[in-house]
Amino acid sequence: MERFYCFLVAAILFCACSEDWEDGKRLNEAPVLFPDYAGTTIPYNIAPLNFAVRSDGCRVSVLFEAGTVKFKVEAPDGEVRIPERKWGRLLQEAKGDSVRLTVARKKEGRWEVWQPVPLYVAADPVDSYLVYRLIEPGYALWNKMGIYQRELESFEETAVFENKMTDYNCVNCHSFCGHDPDKMLFHLRAKLAGTVLADGGEVELLDTKTDKTISAFTYPYWHPSGRYIAFSTNKTTQQLHPTLRTEVYDTASDVVVYDVERHTVLSVPGLASKASFETFPSFSPDGKSLYYCTAPACLMPDSIGKLAYSLCRIPFDPDLGTFGTQVDTLFDARVNGKSVSFPRVSPDGRFLLCTLSGYGTFPIWHKDADLYMIDLESGSGFCPETLNSSDTESYHSWSSNGRWIVFSSRRLDGLYTRPFIAYVGKDGKTGKPFLLPQKEADYYDGLMKSYNIPEFVTGKVADRAYQIRCLAERGGRVVSCSGS
Repeated sequence: MERFYCFLVAAILFCACSEDWEDGKRLNEAPVLFPDYAGTTIPYNIAPLNFAVRSDGCRVSVLFEAGTVKFKVEAPDGEVRIPERKWGRLLQEAKGDSVRLTVARKKEGRWEVWQPVPLYVAADPVDSYLVYRLIEPGYALWNKMGIYQRELESFEETAVFENKMTDYNCVNCHSFCGHDPDKMLFHLRAKLAGTVLADGGEVELLDTKTDKTISAFTYPYWHPSGRYIAFSTNKTTQQLHPTLRTEVYDTASDVVVYDVERHTVLSVPGLASKASFETFPSFSPDGKSLYYCTAPACLMPDSIGKLAYSLCRIPFDPDLGTFGTQVDTLFDARVNGKSVSFPRVSPDGRFLLCTLSGYGTFPIWHKDADLYMIDLESGSGFCPETLNSSDTESYHSWSSNGRWIVFSSRRLDGLYTRPFIAYVGKDGKTGKPFLLPQKEADYYDGLMKSYNIPEFVTGKVADRAYQIRCLAERGGRVVSCSGS
């Protein structure tokens, strides 16, 4: 009998929740959603875009439609939680087309229906995982941090490496070779120091400070062959700032290339000059060019407001491990009055995405920092309006198929960087970005950590935490780098 009553109550509730509101009062505006997913372009293999409807506590109902697939989601508290299986079928039906969302609320006993909003579903998939560091955006409270990975087709987040494994030292600058989860590196700093280099089941701990470099290796970028890794070497300082929360700058920096096979460091005077600061290297997809940012050396921090980096390119011969002599300037800071950071070339070699700010080399706290796209065929550049906001846009990376980018933005609250994903067409045009979806719509409200260096990878990164800890504590296989 008890089971019968439970079934009866459930049936009544289902009927009540499924009542028809198609003939409700039509409103002339679109609903206010958080996150604002309306009009975004999404991949067909993304987790449900759960959201909240700002409706003054009213009961909410949402109709999802694409082709022959149609279903409703009831949200008594305004929090729309989309069933994963239904969402998957919906996106498969909408691939290359769109999903139609119709949102209604029951207010004072009567249904009111907002104007429908679209979700555009691209025919191009996104890589299956996103890797990032989570860290408090403070000045000293960085002792608890980690590198994590998120499966993009679900809400599963797992640790790649947490610094509790190595005495709470700093871990940073993770990087992957060609989006390969089995070929990566990151740095261990402070007491247990070195660069962790993982290749399949092999893990090395590199001592990257040499008598020919000004510091240990810093910002990395893999050569597509996997044989070389470009690094900057930086003497970096962080200080409080009179108008920003903090300012980070270099007092010296160079660019080098590390030969993974020979354990040697390659460079030329133009990339390691006391007369200039060089940083943020990246290879072209064909491996024949090296991009980097450079600025005339000056007294720091006195001249920081005048320090602006240009974007340059130098030829690289991967067979010989040598550099060319001709240096091309793709963005001249003296002419444009802006400073370049984080150059990243699309996998097809057509476009270069970078960050522009008013000055300096670390735009993460600069509200004026925007993403900037350069067409490498025509040489023309533009700021994609669909991507930028009134707050900071900073680090970014491309997906393996070149159709998606992920970037860090502080647009939600001006305090924490959050990952946004956007579609990029073959012509370089970008769709409206969407916030990385979470199981709960208010997830980011309670997360007091920033997402740092979001990188797409094509699969799950293996758990090597214990192996890395053993290397760090006992020395393990330590390889010292030498200059050449």
